[in-house]
Amino acid sequence: MAKAKTPGGRRPGPQTAPAGQTVTVDAGPAKPRVSPMQFFAQVRAEGRKIVWPSRKETWITSVMVFIMVLLAAVFFFVVDSLLTIAFRAIIAFGS
Repeated sequence: MAKAKTPGGRRPGPQTAPAGQTVTVDAGPAKPRVSPMQFFAQVRAEGRKIVWPSRKETWITSVMVFIMVLLAAVFFFVVDSLLTIAFRAIIAFGS
């Protein structure tokens, strides 16, 4: 897992308070709870913001995906064939 970079390249150590003092951490304002009706109203409002692709955009994207799948299939077929030929040549030396 990648480590987060900090200025100076060091991680800050644990902060300690002078003897006899405590450190408090403010978690920020608490989010107000909403009723189930408000929640579903917000969900519907967000759902109305969705922009669906047109039929033309969907068709073009589908064709592009199909072409990329074909190109990947051909690429891996060629690589697999070359590796098979190389493997058989190496094995033939041992026989």
